[in-house]
Amino acid sequence: MRVLVTGGAGFIGSALVRHLVRDVGAEVLNVDKLTYAGNLASLTSIENSPNYRFLKADICDGAAMAEAFSSFRPDRVMHLAAESHVDRSITGAADFVQTNVMGTFQLLEAARRYWSELDGAEKDAFRFLHVSTDEVYGSLGAEGLFEEVTPYDPSSPYSASKAASDHLAIAWHRTYGLPVVVSNCSNNYGPFHFPEKLIPLVILNALHGKDLPVYGKGENIRDWLYVEDHARALDLIAARGRLGEKYNVGGRNERRNIDVVGAICALMDEMRPKASGSHADLIRYVTDRPGHDARYAIDATKLETELGWKAQENFDSGIRATVAWYLANEWWWKPLRDGVYSGERLGVLKAKG
Repeated sequence: MRVLVTGGAGFIGSALVRHLVRDVGAEVLNVDKLTYAGNLASLTSIENSPNYRFLKADICDGAAMAEAFSSFRPDRVMHLAAESHVDRSITGAADFVQTNVMGTFQLLEAARRYWSELDGAEKDAFRFLHVSTDEVYGSLGAEGLFEEVTPYDPSSPYSASKAASDHLAIAWHRTYGLPVVVSNCSNNYGPFHFPEKLIPLVILNALHGKDLPVYGKGENIRDWLYVEDHARALDLIAARGRLGEKYNVGGRNERRNIDVVGAICALMDEMRPKASGSHADLIRYVTDRPGHDARYAIDATKLETELGWKAQENFDSGIRATVAWYLANEWWWKPLRDGVYSGERLGVLKAKG
């Protein structure tokens, strides 16, 4: 099996590539532009594998995508390339629209032209998995879960751009017959997570004795999914998901942000204790970000019942493994903290004056 993965140097993408190369034995072409969040160091363990190759290219470059399809001849496309950080989308929405909307369009068109020229069994076997987020659904109240039929109601430029890309993917299936499947996941965490996101930011700030910023009162709720569980789910969905359908992927691990930060502080107190006091003493409540959704929670019943997937990690086991990984792998995150992102606040709108 030959799999073209876009965004395979990113957090979720690199976990997927490692899974496909090591555990599945697929031939993988990783297509990544290598923006600030793309990091080939996340693929060190498989970079010399005979069934792995890398192409530095932008999904917005239609000619480059066409060449990738014609030369690699994939059986499957797993599309993860995206601008993904909500805070960055608040002050830099153009990049999100360009990559997430126009890039997805270019990739769908390249896939459609390639697929239309296939014959017989090759054409029947081809699949295009579009990987998206639960943020397209907007914000939940205290009750209920996001289901595949939940109406879209995005709040941020990031989630709006992903919603648009989801609609494009489904439209290319309905209009052109392209064999598309869509997945929408909850918040991922685990090893190799870029340090701007909540969990790695808190771990590394705590390690360095810096403030631990918590938006608002810390009561926003997210459903947390261990990234390696997500990688296994994506492989299943691409292989066996019904064409034109959506599958929600969630860990069934709802936590308030303040409780996530508290759990990390407790683990840091255990694994890397401060000279005095607790890491929780570093928590600082900061002004909430604009358009901050109150609660996300995924109903993964369709994925679990149709395809037999189940998360192997619960939040307690996953967060312990994650903290331990960051403490043991300074080689990976230190260059990022020193040269790319040092922990500063992002997504702050300038006051109107």
